[in-house]
Amino acid sequence: ASYGPNPICKGCLSCSKDNGCIRCQHKLFFFLRREGMRQYGECLHSCPSGYYGLRTPDMNRCSRCRIENCDSCFSRDFCTKCKTGFYSHRGRCFRGCPPGFAALEELMECVEGCEVGQWSEWGTCSRNNKTCGFKWGLETRTRQIVKKPAKDTIPCPTIAESRRCKMAMRHCPGGKYRRRPAKTKEKKKKKKNLMERAQKQHSIFLATDKTSQ
Repeated sequence: ASYGPNPICKGCLSCSKDNGCIRCQHKLFFFLRREGMRQYGECLHSCPSGYYGLRTPDMNRCSRCRIENCDSCFSRDFCTKCKTGFYSHRGRCFRGCPPGFAALEELMECVEGCEVGQWSEWGTCSRNNKTCGFKWGLETRTRQIVKKPAKDTIPCPTIAESRRCKMAMRHCPGGKYRRRPAKTKEKKKKKKNLMERAQKQHSIFLATDKTSQ
């Protein structure tokens, strides 16, 4: 190197005191580092974060990854490791995995998830296996697992769900009208008798009070 004792010229074939390395040794990568308004060349064994090593006949260079939120890449358009908080998927980086893929937290990668089919139509409204005789019941719909996940630890979405529904027929054909229990009528009758007895006793009390006056 032109300036061997200068640390900035380490690994250089040619070097400038002001601009650092200009050419690197055969196996090293040339990296142009920027610090504020200044920039200088370095010769590195491996490229820093956000860059990948591009080998050419003239000189090996560190080229910037063009993938957003990429920490290291295989080529300008294929990321091999994303920045913290991002998941790697087919050479790209995502905050969340695309539909049909599940997040593998330990590797921060998106893998094939559990794929389910379309929901079926809502089933018949029923209660206690009957489609009549009640005002309200439940109806259910289902869907099938089309493709199992790549790993058993990845859960599948729910494949069945139910909701409250109103019966098409409140009373079953040929069935008797569901009357209120006899106890309810007996309670009302007892309450009426107590009211009548209380009114009668009150009338007697008023008549007695007038006589005494």
